[in-house]
Amino acid sequence: MDLKPGSRWKSAVCSAEVVVVRPPKEAVSLECGGQPMLAFAAERPAGLSPAAGQDGGVATGKRYADPDTGLELLVSKAGQGSLALNGKPLALKEAKALPSSD
Repeated sequence: MDLKPGSRWKSAVCSAEVVVVRPPKEAVSLECGGQPMLAFAAERPAGLSPAAGQDGGVATGKRYADPDTGLELLVSKAGQGSLALNGKPLALKEAKALPSSD
């Protein structure tokens, strides 16, 4: 998988779509719902659904990141499948706390 900044990917098992914000430092396998994600222009195979335990879903506008590889994704379309990197679930990236203005 060639995850370049700005590249778009979609799930093979649900409606989820993501945009790469920061690419990983190494070659990885990006997955959604237990299946490898597809390039945005590729056709989704018919009849697939998220695997058991991989159906937590993703929300539009949320960022998911992996601190070990540096990968950061932005969800552009919500879906039922959960995002994973090399089989390891991706964590929702929390917003940074701003300093108080007292």
